[in-house]
Amino acid sequence: MKKMVIAAAIIAAGAGAYWYTQHGTSSSASANPLLDYVPADTPVFSGQLKPFPLKAYLQSISGNYQQYPTDALAELSELDSPMGKFFVSIYQQYMEGIKEPAVLLKTFGLADEVKSYFYTLGALPVLKIEMNQVAAFWAVLDKAEKDSGVTHEMRQVGGVDYRAYVLSDADSTEKADLLFAHKDGILTVTFSTSVTEPELLEMALGLKKAPQSLASSCILQEIIKTHGFMEDSVSFINHVEIVKALTSPDSNMLSKQLTKFLADENEGVDPLAEIRTPECRSELTAIAANWPRTVAGLTAFSATEKESHMAASFVIETKNQPILTALQKMRGFIPAHLANIDSTIFSMGLGLDVNEVAPSLTAIWDDLQKPQLTCAPLAELQAELSQQSPAMLGMFTGMANGVKGMSVSLLDYKMSSQEQEPKLESLDALVSLSADNPSMLFNMVKPFAPMLAEVQLAENGDATDLSPILMLPPELGIKPMLAIKGQHLVVYSGDKGLALANKLADEKIAANGLYSMSADYGKMFTPVLTLLEMSGEPIPEELQMLKDYNMRVQMSFDVNKQGLVFGSVMNSKAGDNK
Repeated sequence: MKKMVIAAAIIAAGAGAYWYTQHGTSSSASANPLLDYVPADTPVFSGQLKPFPLKAYLQSISGNYQQYPTDALAELSELDSPMGKFFVSIYQQYMEGIKEPAVLLKTFGLADEVKSYFYTLGALPVLKIEMNQVAAFWAVLDKAEKDSGVTHEMRQVGGVDYRAYVLSDADSTEKADLLFAHKDGILTVTFSTSVTEPELLEMALGLKKAPQSLASSCILQEIIKTHGFMEDSVSFINHVEIVKALTSPDSNMLSKQLTKFLADENEGVDPLAEIRTPECRSELTAIAANWPRTVAGLTAFSATEKESHMAASFVIETKNQPILTALQKMRGFIPAHLANIDSTIFSMGLGLDVNEVAPSLTAIWDDLQKPQLTCAPLAELQAELSQQSPAMLGMFTGMANGVKGMSVSLLDYKMSSQEQEPKLESLDALVSLSADNPSMLFNMVKPFAPMLAEVQLAENGDATDLSPILMLPPELGIKPMLAIKGQHLVVYSGDKGLALANKLADEKIAANGLYSMSADYGKMFTPVLTLLEMSGEPIPEELQMLKDYNMRVQMSFDVNKQGLVFGSVMNSKAGDNK
């Protein structure tokens, strides 16, 4: 059973990562016949509705793997588990091929553009990928078998041949197999266990359509329209169906499978009996209705052999207006430059209206106290929560009255070597604190920082050198300057820091977000690696590969009228030699 869980986790993680890199141009969910085989009550789905330019995308990121350490998986390849070695071999073949995308696609039998899907039939995971040269993929598995000593068994259902790899121990009463099948240009990866019914396997392998399918449900179209996703790929986790499965023995496919599995594992005793009461079913169903799904989709995408750019949103949907309103009131200010992943080496911003923190958290706390829950586990949690009132936060947030956000940005830096010792030669950076009245806020802080007692900040933006106050030696290469720029109290260093501070002065405070973070990996590590090269010391392979890692990423968190939004952006460029 442990092996089955591990293998399921590997495939699920791989499918999730694969989804994130996939995209097409324009589509409608109803135009995908494969969706006829996906039940509408699937708890998890991630599907690509139009072909993704896989070759172009891999070409744009291949430069990041040109110096990938050849022995990076040496320890993994020494695993005692044959199935562990089997999966490592497949991954090694992938890593060896990704440096040359054309070779990778040929090795795995993939076309230049592909579509993929991941979903579950109840608890049974199913991964489907378009594959035009399946013989090449069988060769990949054959090599993995040779490297690991694992062998497969050929089986057949409904005229479809498939490979089965045994995951369970020979003496185990619980049987689990990893299956690979190819039909009509689609490779299917799934599982078969002791409780897998024949008709479920037929549905997984594309031999039998779902009675009530995702294609006829309009769920995907509704998600795309509601959240403004591109009509290419969409993912969701259905909280309502998961709660049904946990609170009822036979309400959907997942609940029936859980009931049978738990009965077999626990000799007829239901470990979910505590929440399968009428009270728990009613209250958990109401909670799920208020937080029905987690959805994800692409909001921007482009891919060429030289560069790829994608933006995605992950939204926890909610219909709980009191909580949503309270969270929206807490939104603060995040400077505009944090939205541009090319403008900094590293940046992080926290947008928070400090004046609203205590009342908003109190409003959320009050909402969670009603109605009075009777389901035993929920009632216990509610009772514990009632002892943790956030009202006391008001005493602490009062010290930062009027603060709307803060940010830190690293713009540039240079390293040098002096007498074999690393030295920071220069630093361009900016730290900002945005507030309704930054001057008043600074004067409030001064009594708690005696070193600032004599500092008088001018309203016209003139800066004060903090080097003498902080007793920073000139050779350190940092000259921090303190100033008020518009509605922002800033500390900056270097010409780039000054330029960005002056630009920030023109930005008016607005409630535009809660959190943002971005990083440029190449710019972040190159100066350090250059210094190591100058020192003559050998550079570990793991660090050397970062020098040419031409990738920028951004993550964010915000709240909109649909729910809690986690955003991500990734931009990758091929090396100059591409």
